[in-house]
Amino acid sequence: MSLDNDWESIRPDRGFRAADAGMGILRITLLFGSAAVALALIAAPFLDSQTRAARDGFAGVDAMSTGSIGHRDTYTLRRSVLQPLPSSICVIRSDGRRSGDC
Repeated sequence: MSLDNDWESIRPDRGFRAADAGMGILRITLLFGSAAVALALIAAPFLDSQTRAARDGFAGVDAMSTGSIGHRDTYTLRRSVLQPLPSSICVIRSDGRRSGDC
C-alpha cells in the first residue's frame, strides 16, 4: 500500500457536498433568527417605556392638530398715516360695521 491509499482508508470522503453547505446555512439562519426574536422581545418593552416617558412630558397638551380653520367673520384692518396715533387701527367687518379708530 502506498501512502495515498493509507490516507484514503483513514479519511475516505474529502469531497464537498451541497447538503453540508445547506445545513450550515440553515444553522446560521436559525442562530441569527433566534437572536433577532430575542432582541425584539427585550427591546419592545424598553422602547414602549421610553415613548411613554416622552409622551407624559406633554401632560395636558393635545398634540393632535388637524389644520382646519372654520370660516368665521371676514374683516379688513386699515391703518393710516393720517391717524393721530401710529397704533390706531380701523376694523371694517364684512357687513360694513366699523370699530376701532376709523
